[in-house]
Amino acid sequence: MLFILVYLFVPKPIPYPDLHSEPVRSFNDIDASLTYSYANYLNWLFDERVELIKGKIFKMSPACSRVHQEIAGHIFLKLGVFLSGKSCKVYSAPFDVRFPKGSKDDQDVFTVLQPDICIICDKNKLDDRGCIGAPDLVVEILSPGNTKMELLYKYQVYEEFGVKEYWVVSQSDQSILIYTLNDLGKFQPSKIFTLSEKITSSVLPGFELFLDDVFSGQ
Repeated sequence: MLFILVYLFVPKPIPYPDLHSEPVRSFNDIDASLTYSYANYLNWLFDERVELIKGKIFKMSPACSRVHQEIAGHIFLKLGVFLSGKSCKVYSAPFDVRFPKGSKDDQDVFTVLQPDICIICDKNKLDDRGCIGAPDLVVEILSPGNTKMELLYKYQVYEEFGVKEYWVVSQSDQSILIYTLNDLGKFQPSKIFTLSEKITSSVLPGFELFLDDVFSGQ
């Protein structure tokens, strides 16, 4: 019934904030009910890290745990060594990835994410502020602070914009699940890989990653 009521009653749209407003120095000054663009995002000078998903603000964890950092470091190092001398580039958070729908102008971009690790093979997507367009591969390491809604929204964004491969790394289960984009533009999940196993990548032929190396030292 709620969905029927929402459909029938269309509230007056909330206008976007002034794109030329003064810099915002406190997160508490942000009105979470409004829709924001990358142009707004660039004016935010507070310490808290945030992401935008369809114009809505998602506050990130204030600091990654030691285990999270170690896992990210192991994966980043393996990818970096493999990609040395190749055209694809690997980046780690904080690194802004903008997902434009149509216009790439700052005021028209409403989704900005900071994947834990991403690989971009098209150098035309790279600029001084990060990446504009879908990376070829994204790695997200689950943290206790991640909400189910946040994970769902990110999955939808990565699928909608055509991320070819999406790794979900669970530090608690010491496992990796890989979503691969099929010819219909939909993610297909792999089996869940665990310790003593290795993963490969359709985006990076010849690459192998042993999970024992990823989760070593925990």
